[in-house]
Amino acid sequence: MGTSTIPGFDPDHASIPQLIRASTTHFADRNAIRDGDVTLTYQELGERVDQAARSFIASGIQAGDTVAVWAPNCWQWVVAGLAVSRAGGVLVPINTRFKGNEAAYVLNAASVQMLFVADGFLDTDYSGSLATEHLPMLQAIVDLTSGGAPGTINFADFLARGDGPESADYQAEVERRTDAFAPTDVGSIMFTSGTTGHPKGVQIVGGAIIRVFHPYGQGLGVQPGDPYLLVNPYFHAFGYNSGIIVCLMFGALNLPVAIYDPAQVLATIQRERVAVFPGPPALFQGLLNHPELDQFDISSLRSCVTGAASIPVEMIIEMRDRLGFDTIMTAYGMTETSGLAAYTRPGDSPETIATTSGCAPAGVELRVVDPTGADVETGTEGELWVRGFQVTPGYLDAPEQTAEAIDADGWLHTGDIAVMDEHGYIDITDRMKDMFIMGGFNAYPAEIERVLVEHPLVGLAAVIGVPDERMGEVGAAFIVPSPQGAPDVEELIAWCRECMANYKVPRHVFIVDELPLTASNKVRKPELRVLVADLLG
Repeated sequence: MGTSTIPGFDPDHASIPQLIRASTTHFADRNAIRDGDVTLTYQELGERVDQAARSFIASGIQAGDTVAVWAPNCWQWVVAGLAVSRAGGVLVPINTRFKGNEAAYVLNAASVQMLFVADGFLDTDYSGSLATEHLPMLQAIVDLTSGGAPGTINFADFLARGDGPESADYQAEVERRTDAFAPTDVGSIMFTSGTTGHPKGVQIVGGAIIRVFHPYGQGLGVQPGDPYLLVNPYFHAFGYNSGIIVCLMFGALNLPVAIYDPAQVLATIQRERVAVFPGPPALFQGLLNHPELDQFDISSLRSCVTGAASIPVEMIIEMRDRLGFDTIMTAYGMTETSGLAAYTRPGDSPETIATTSGCAPAGVELRVVDPTGADVETGTEGELWVRGFQVTPGYLDAPEQTAEAIDADGWLHTGDIAVMDEHGYIDITDRMKDMFIMGGFNAYPAEIERVLVEHPLVGLAAVIGVPDERMGEVGAAFIVPSPQGAPDVEELIAWCRECMANYKVPRHVFIVDELPLTASNKVRKPELRVLVADLLG
């Protein structure tokens, strides 16, 4: 695995609260995060995190309690999220694109005690969108970035709870909980959109994140002080596990981006001399397509990792030639694998980077199997199975779903179709699960369909993913009208934008008389894919 950047820190046997304490001490004088006009050194970050952790204890948060953060990338997210760990709690990140009803489901499912929001981000009233009378476990809402909407606590006032006469006792309790937090303890619960119509809470072991992403960070060549640009949202494994946590392990400078805008990203790269920049392919394609790319000095770029969509070989070559990356990695992972199950290695060819997702990290096994569970021959398609320390211990309060996904021998059945070559490198060719990826976000048709049929003019709905040049894939919905009549397509799309996160909103809607069904009354989606190809040309 190599030597840790932090002397005495063992990435194979450490918890996230212990990493926070070690990192903020060892890298004390280095800048830890810069967000607009706010810059915190690692020492200052540690002090803010400890203050927030003391405030949790003063607020009655117990070890093992769940705390959620529903906010865009910002320095306050990092402080609040890391403080949850230092206080012995379990972090529940919530997708900023979720609507109030979607967030409420997560809050109830995870029995969240305290919620942090950023009211006003993109004119969104996060706290106001929640019917708190239906959230019996929720004790308080803290507003991270504004003056505090009615019914919320201002972040500064929350932090002040950690000071005062009892602060020394609170800090002693923080240290006790940090010492007691085992590397095998669940440190976060990340909710993924569910094939059953509701998000599923994936329990993630904190020590597994550190262990699997340490060699990943070494592969990227992350060095202390490296400006590390994080467009990937913190609520996602790509932003939290491979962003916030990797920065802590290697002493990098976390540069949060709340909204992706190619011109602003290019200006940030130039201003901050960004060295490391992970992101989905659509993000890099946006930079390559920007008409003013050549007007920015992006010569500092050195390392990147991408994935979550197919990548043309030509794009990898352009990322090297025009964006200047020396190290380009592609990776494959799921929330259920702590965000990582395979990645390419430095020195791999552009063809390997573009056409595979790499091979397994140390301690992780990959298999490609046929429907009976027998290994297929090299170069043959089959379902990808993953086994290793980083696989989730299970879905929250869902033993049946856990048993369906993870067999008695510990193999996670990913539902992804893959081909493995003679070197153990995998190429993801299709998905068994009825899912598509829009701009790096997993969208599940069952969840979208469940919302669509709530519209009074929608009788039946079937959703599939269709190729899109800019976003990779987008949703296409086939609608059978209700007896009251057919919905207006534009009005239905507008209604969807009010009811679901925008990456779930179908970009194409077709009104049809009936859906093609199997003998067991299941929609024959392969027929819809043929039909949509004809309709879209």
